[in-house]
Amino acid sequence: MTIPFDTVQMPVKRFLNPTHTEIKYKQLGFLITDCPDDDLMVNYIEAYQKFGVTAVVRVCEQSYDKTPITDAGIKFYDLVFPDGTTPDITVREKWLNIIKEDIRENPNNSCIAIHCVHGLGRSPVMVALALREAGMSKQDSIDLIKAKRRGSFNLRQLEFLQKYRPNHRLATNKQTTCTIM
Repeated sequence: MTIPFDTVQMPVKRFLNPTHTEIKYKQLGFLITDCPDDDLMVNYIEAYQKFGVTAVVRVCEQSYDKTPITDAGIKFYDLVFPDGTTPDITVREKWLNIIKEDIRENPNNSCIAIHCVHGLGRSPVMVALALREAGMSKQDSIDLIKAKRRGSFNLRQLEFLQKYRPNHRLATNKQTTCTIM
């Protein structure tokens, strides 16, 4: 018996792209996800607990109730910016401050979940910025995320990451390249 292809409902989004992608570097831990929805929220909270998530950052428009996340004892932040773009200086500063606060409060197990709609553009850009601020090279930050989360970044976002100049605000060893004697 053959089932017509158009009658089979496959979770294409989940098949082509993993729902949860863990990125670790030095003291930083991130979990890039797609956007939770109210019907599957319990699954996301279970995953957050499995990965030790201490904060969730939403960079897309609100489409679900955050109350179950905060009720589970996980901090929640909205840092919305337009789809397909890059974060402005205000969003970047807030993001870095969230990371610093999380590391201060959870020095041995910081893990921040971050999501946009599909977890392919805005979220990976934010994680790449954090990796750069922690001392990773621009190409290594891009390659690491692309290897773990295929399809990440559009051309505009890649150009932004190539031009981005970190101030090493998340570096554990803030050694400068110049010594004045």
